[in-house]
Amino acid sequence: MAHKPVREGHPIVFVITHWINLLAMLFLTLSGFYIHYPVVGGWMGWARGTHFFWMFILLICLAFRIIASFFVKTTNMPGTREQDRDIKNWLPQAANRHQMWPTIKYYLFFKKDYPISAKYASLQKIAYLATIPLTLLAAYTGFCLWGPTSQWAFFRVGTNLWASWFNFGGGGALMPMRVLHYWIMWVILIFTAVHAYLANIYNFAPSKMIFAWIEDPDALDSH
Repeated sequence: MAHKPVREGHPIVFVITHWINLLAMLFLTLSGFYIHYPVVGGWMGWARGTHFFWMFILLICLAFRIIASFFVKTTNMPGTREQDRDIKNWLPQAANRHQMWPTIKYYLFFKKDYPISAKYASLQKIAYLATIPLTLLAAYTGFCLWGPTSQWAFFRVGTNLWASWFNFGGGGALMPMRVLHYWIMWVILIFTAVHAYLANIYNFAPSKMIFAWIEDPDALDSH
C-alpha cells in the first residue's frame, strides 16, 4: 500500500493552488459546455466572461506554481518529513531510476507490487508535467477564438495554419480551432478523472490532505 501523505509533502500554499485549479476547471468546464451548447438563452455573455476570467486565473496559478517550486520546500520521498526544494520532485531522481517499465506493468495489472519510487513516480512526473503545455495549448486556442485577441498576428497565424491543415487548404475559418479547443477540454477532463481515481485508489488520505490539509495520525506508519 502506498504511504499516506504528510503535511510537509503538501505545503498549504500548494493546497491553495490546488483549490484554485479545481475551481478554475469547474467554471471553465461549465461555461465551456454552455458556450458550445447554450441549453437556455440569455447567458452567453456571462458564460464567455466567466470562461475567460477563470482562464486568466488558471494561467496565473500555473505560473505561480512553477515559480514556487524553486523556492517552496516539500518532502522528496514518501514516508518522511525531511524537506527540500519542490523542484527536485520534477527532476530525474535516483529513486525513479529504471522504474518506468515496472510502473507501466503495474498499471496494466502485469505487476502486483508498486515499484519503489520517490514522492512522484516516473509516470506521474510525465503526466503532471504534460499538463503544462496542454494548459498553454488550451489557452492559446482560446485566445485564437476570443474576439479581442483573435486578430493578433501571434494567434491569427495559428488559426490559419490549423485551419489550412484541418481543411486541407480551406483557409482560416474559426471552426477547426473551436473543434481543437473542444477536444483539448476533453483530454484535460479525462486526465482529471484518471488523476482523481489513481490518487485515491488505496484510500482517501490524499484528498483529505490536498483539500482540507488533514493528515492521518498514522501517516508515517502506513506501508
